[in-house]
Amino acid sequence: MSSPRFPEPPPAVPATPLEKVDSLLEGLASRKDTWVALGIPERIRLLKESITCSLSVADAWVEAACKAKGIPRDSQRAGEEWLGGPMTMIRNMRLLVETLEAGGAPKPPKISKSVSGQTVAQVFPANIFDKLMFTGISAEVWMEPGKDAAQARIYRDKAAGISHPGKVSLVLGAGNVASIGPMDALYKLYAEDEVVILKTNPVNAYLGPWLEASMKPFIDAGYFAVVHGGAEVGAHLTGHRLVDTIHMTGSDKTYDAIVWGSTPDEQARRKVANEPLNTKPISAELGCVTPVLIVPGPWSDSDIEFQARHVAAMVTNNASFNCNAAKVLVTAKGWPLREKFLKAVHEILAGIPARKAYYPGAQQRYQGFISHYPDAQKLAPGADDIVPWTIIPDVKPDPSEYALTNEAFCGVLAEVELDATDAGTFLNKATDFANDGCWGTLSTMMLIHPASQKEFATQFENCLANLRYGGIGVNVWAGLVYGLVVTTWGAFPGHPPTDIRSGVGVVHNTYLFDHPQKSIIRAPFRIFPTPAWFSDNKTQALLGRRMTAFEAAPSFLKLPAVIAAAARG
Repeated sequence: MSSPRFPEPPPAVPATPLEKVDSLLEGLASRKDTWVALGIPERIRLLKESITCSLSVADAWVEAACKAKGIPRDSQRAGEEWLGGPMTMIRNMRLLVETLEAGGAPKPPKISKSVSGQTVAQVFPANIFDKLMFTGISAEVWMEPGKDAAQARIYRDKAAGISHPGKVSLVLGAGNVASIGPMDALYKLYAEDEVVILKTNPVNAYLGPWLEASMKPFIDAGYFAVVHGGAEVGAHLTGHRLVDTIHMTGSDKTYDAIVWGSTPDEQARRKVANEPLNTKPISAELGCVTPVLIVPGPWSDSDIEFQARHVAAMVTNNASFNCNAAKVLVTAKGWPLREKFLKAVHEILAGIPARKAYYPGAQQRYQGFISHYPDAQKLAPGADDIVPWTIIPDVKPDPSEYALTNEAFCGVLAEVELDATDAGTFLNKATDFANDGCWGTLSTMMLIHPASQKEFATQFENCLANLRYGGIGVNVWAGLVYGLVVTTWGAFPGHPPTDIRSGVGVVHNTYLFDHPQKSIIRAPFRIFPTPAWFSDNKTQALLGRRMTAFEAAPSFLKLPAVIAAAARG
């Protein structure tokens, strides 16, 4: 049971010489205590200057990403790179400015208790812009059982005169979404008070110049550095005497190689003896076999069409190279509309143009699924650089199934049916299946009609309380849990280092909660206008560009242009 073992691609840029790596680490180490002592006004200045820098290189950043991923620069699909790159990063910076302006602890709009007795902080919407741009959508962060909504430990300590030693953090960047690495670095800087060396992933190391340009104020001040390279540079960094902590996004196999050793035999031996090779604190986001729970209900034909488009978007965004891409479609066997809905999903997926399989190992992973499921339905022809959207029907709800224990990280969608007819029974069974039948705990989605939600309100709320996932989207793709940034992003807590699965720790979390357990976003059953992540959004690129400018400095003057682009999507 695992996320993929990604082969190392040919380097897009030359590896940083190890001597240069050492020099950069020496410089960062000399500035780590200065960063800890740095006051809030100066921290805000760095963020504001970096927002300006990011805006100045956003066009070139998006163009480089589109070229690498085979997206025509004039295509609406370029919007994916705006939304998953500079827009989200700039939003993260702006929200951190607001956090610091509140002394590190912005007041959540609402604090309440869940049906399980946990403290729940509503974090979205927080202002009029949130309400106008994301109509009907709300987000909440649930705290660990028995914990309150305490915030901003490092800033509380500073205010109380308690000082902590500075640290150097190594961030091992992701290769799929451009904002992941720099946003992980921002979390280390502002939530954990550590200076950062970011090693880019070889898959998207071509973004290095734009990341350095975006973070230039931090680089110039000696608090941040970027290096490139593969396994050799990574091993040099993870074992380096000047690296105090590590954060990574990637595969559990990479995590095990860092913590437990380079071979399966060494890892197994060290795990049994509890003798890790690397004892540095490490946080990680390591993927998931993401289930989508389709709650049976009185769906109209237009409901079916809309939600089929929604599921297709969850599969095809970023060519399905997302750790939160839909991978398992879970339906009720006795739902009269089941076949009609699945047929609609197939038809819409078949109509979405193929995407370049830019992520290394995609064909090999795809063939692994095809070999296990010879009845898989290819919805279009494949090619050397294309993995066709593919349905794997009639997968048994058995935790040992290959499709439920291996993250595809390509355009594959497995279909599972549970023995249920009504929404209440389905919610109970789907909770158990999602928790125990699918590998990983990063994110999951649920699509539920408002009539079903009302009729089975107790089962619905119990399901949300009992789902062991770090991010849950109700009537919305979990990509928004990542993109809102006020929410937390990371695995459900509790995985031991010997069985790390989806990882440990969180990022984003701009309210700086000390004890978050999971984040939930709730959306209307029919989101209007067409969501920005839908594959058939007609204005995605324009919307992405305008949202990027808006996030840098929200204003009522910019709002009409954003709404106009969204309305035409």
